[in-house]
Amino acid sequence: MKNIIIEINGLRKDYHIGEVTVHALRGVDLKIEEGEFVAIMGVSGSGKSTMLNILGCLDKPTHGNYMLDSVNINTLDKDATAKLRNKKLGFVFQAYNLLPRTTALENVELPLFYNSKVGSRERKERAVNALEAVGLADRMHHMPNQLSGGQQQRVAIARSLVNDPVLILADEPTGNLDTRTSFEIMELFQDLNEKGRTIVYVTHESDIAKFATRNVIFRDGKIQRENVVSERLNAREILKTLPVENIEEFDA
Repeated sequence: MKNIIIEINGLRKDYHIGEVTVHALRGVDLKIEEGEFVAIMGVSGSGKSTMLNILGCLDKPTHGNYMLDSVNINTLDKDATAKLRNKKLGFVFQAYNLLPRTTALENVELPLFYNSKVGSRERKERAVNALEAVGLADRMHHMPNQLSGGQQQRVAIARSLVNDPVLILADEPTGNLDTRTSFEIMELFQDLNEKGRTIVYVTHESDIAKFATRNVIFRDGKIQRENVVSERLNAREILKTLPVENIEEFDA
């Protein structure tokens, strides 16, 4: 039996704007098992971004329970939440969020600076291994402005892996990328998932959602429906059909 990484019950999130109360989430129940690859979908204002913020321990619900890897998030104070977030979660953002004057290797090392149990030698070794895992062994000492968009996103993915999290959360990870590079990133995610990584990502693109194993569709702050992806796309196979001249290059 697989571990339950995410278990959410009766989750509600309200925002108060002046005298107006916005009900961003209206009673959400959700379970995600270890090794799943889940896409969260929905139009703007559906609640998917609020859901991701709560899953990432960047926000707390107004009502309801959130268990992350058997830990009740509602019971944690600010410092304990931050420690848990750094230990159990890896984040990948649409805009990469890399430090501009820092090499790829140093960007990947960053989460480990907050882990007092990891020394400088191990920190570098783990960062090197993470970059090798995403195919950037030859770009470790490049600055972000010397990398293509796809390479920068690979650095961000390596950074999300370096703490060996139980869950990788990605927010529109292909939103700033061209078609081929988007498929290359989804190939990497599928490869990581095949190796046992649990991945949850938000997307508004229905074709990108087909790379996941399960889709969760939000509407008006509720889960409208969930479905197993019956005709799942294989990024590796799709890439074989694309013209070579479309490959993104950046050799600076």
